[in-house]
Amino acid sequence: MFTGIIEGLGTLKVIQPAGQGKRLTVEADFILDQTKVGDSISVSGACLTAVEVAGKRFKIDVSPETLSKTTLGKAKIGERVNLERALRLGDRLDGHLVSGHIDGMGTVKHKKHAGNAIIVTVAAPEALARYMIEKGSVAVDGISLTINDCGRDSFEVSIIPHTAGLTTIGFKNTGDFVNIETDMIGKYVERFLTQKHDDTKTDKTAGSVIDKAFLAKTGFL
Repeated sequence: MFTGIIEGLGTLKVIQPAGQGKRLTVEADFILDQTKVGDSISVSGACLTAVEVAGKRFKIDVSPETLSKTTLGKAKIGERVNLERALRLGDRLDGHLVSGHIDGMGTVKHKKHAGNAIIVTVAAPEALARYMIEKGSVAVDGISLTINDCGRDSFEVSIIPHTAGLTTIGFKNTGDFVNIETDMIGKYVERFLTQKHDDTKTDKTAGSVIDKAFLAKTGFL
């Protein structure tokens, strides 16, 4: 589990084939103190497991599924990536709960300056945009961001100078791909509301089904 608060940048140093997947070597811009083999590291939003750690470098195995769903499938040597190590119990939760399980990719559609901020519009598949709401949260390349505005196939976020300087979003160009993870709460709510009732359940179990009437009664709608 992550927060979407990026620790710093890293650089892809080596890309090796590993069956149908790939093994990547990443060099962080910061010391990976207390990081060990088996730890989870978010690489531009994708939760991956460190299989080797040495100094500022670590190696990760990327599965075919991750390659197909994330920008790591298009990654090149020398590319910069956002890095965040897993949340520890007792840490402050400054962003929002981010699983590191990418839902899909979007494309930078437009960038413009507004005061000291950069307004970034991201084109996203409708299947992802449906889980977004104004002032809700979204992770873009692992960065926890607040949604300014959203439509059926795009959303808009504001990037402050600190975030632009510390993460890859500051130098993304129009047409560049980004990883998107939508807020997990919306996906769970939809699952509860759309799951078909199993007629084989006992009356006791059937009475506990969560539907729109239940959510309205309890004040969630």
